[in-house]
Amino acid sequence: MKNPPPIASLYASEAKIYARRAKGRYARLRVVAMLALLSIFYATPWLQWGGHPLVLFDLPARRFHLFGLTLFPQDLFLLAALLVCAALTLFFFTTLGGRLWCGYACPQTVWTQAFMWMERITEGDRHQRQKLDHGNWSGEKLARKAAKHALWFSFAMFTGLSFVSYFIPARQMFGAAFTLSLAGWPLFWALFYGFATWGNAGFMREQVCKYMCPYARFQSAMFDKDTLIIAYDNKRGEPRKAAAKLAGLPAGDCVDCSLCVQVCPVGIDIRKGLQSECIACAACVDVCNEVMVKVGKPAGLVRYTTEHRDEGGSLRMLRPRAIGYGLVWMAMLIAFATLVLTRSQVGLDVLRDRRQLYRELDDGSIANVFTLKIANKADAAHEFSIRATDAAGAQVKLSSVQARIEASSTDSVVVAAIMPADKAHGVQTLTFEVRADDDPALSTRHDARFIGASK
Repeated sequence: MKNPPPIASLYASEAKIYARRAKGRYARLRVVAMLALLSIFYATPWLQWGGHPLVLFDLPARRFHLFGLTLFPQDLFLLAALLVCAALTLFFFTTLGGRLWCGYACPQTVWTQAFMWMERITEGDRHQRQKLDHGNWSGEKLARKAAKHALWFSFAMFTGLSFVSYFIPARQMFGAAFTLSLAGWPLFWALFYGFATWGNAGFMREQVCKYMCPYARFQSAMFDKDTLIIAYDNKRGEPRKAAAKLAGLPAGDCVDCSLCVQVCPVGIDIRKGLQSECIACAACVDVCNEVMVKVGKPAGLVRYTTEHRDEGGSLRMLRPRAIGYGLVWMAMLIAFATLVLTRSQVGLDVLRDRRQLYRELDDGSIANVFTLKIANKADAAHEFSIRATDAAGAQVKLSSVQARIEASSTDSVVVAAIMPADKAHGVQTLTFEVRADDDPALSTRHDARFIGASK
């Protein structure tokens, strides 16, 4: 009886990457960036500005406090403009510096670096971690693994609570957490983002960059021959020492120590050329420079460079694509700043009563009922006067002409617009205006449709 053919596996799990610690100026720069960004993330919910949190997305009240500004749903166009600015910022700096975002500022990179630091404290550097994972279970192994996951869990839960503190005031959020009274949606989202941080930064790591992040897929559209990349100098490094010895040729500068692979957090070999998995963290640059110094060779075998420079050209930062992105980026920033500085401090939405087109009053006049949603975006309460005019500019009688709106809040006022029967025919345009009694600059207008009786 013949043996059945072997079954081919269509799936092979990724080998775990044990990244070695790199030392050098780029490693120090990454640490500084990590500490700065984490400090901003964790400290921002605790900071106050004008009696409000510096950043708070108050969803139940439909108010968003951002650096002294109070935004309402009517201001969501500012969020769209801000997202466009962020996208153009990414395009511009990617064209100039390649994947600087991935290597130094991406949340996945920042939190992974923090988790790897805790892993080194509890389990040691690369070889110690490999030995620990491949060895049998013992008391020491259990203690080290437990200590690592305790640190990871605590840091991840703190991250989850901090994230939710951008939607619920931090003092309220952490106070409820420490008294074990946190429940409902705040508890769910704190646990959700905590476990997401624990999984992404602790276990998935490079898998997120390789398979989940879309940036690596479309970054090539923003690259040109003058984009800054990390590259291996193939002319100088090849042939490597072992291959040169076998071929009887003079050896290149690369000693084939494989340290550039060992320090890579995504496990690639930079000597194989530019790869989409490379996050441009420059760990390979640091470790290669260290090796070159030890063997008496000049640094820069692996370095920041450009394709144009490697072909014998010079480093060109100013070029048509970069200038184009820069001009569009600056124009969008100016437009966004203009929108923020010129935005009205009063918002107004007018909704008709759809249950009844119009009402005929006892004196024969026609009334339409409207709900005015007035948003006072200022930091003080104001009394607002309400008036309405028709298309000819004549004032229309209203059932209510005053409304008090508290600071940074929205209130609804139901008013009836009343027109004489001889003027209330067909569909007409009314213009509602609200104006603060103590500050005429706080005013806005909104058009609505007045429906009268048919002739």
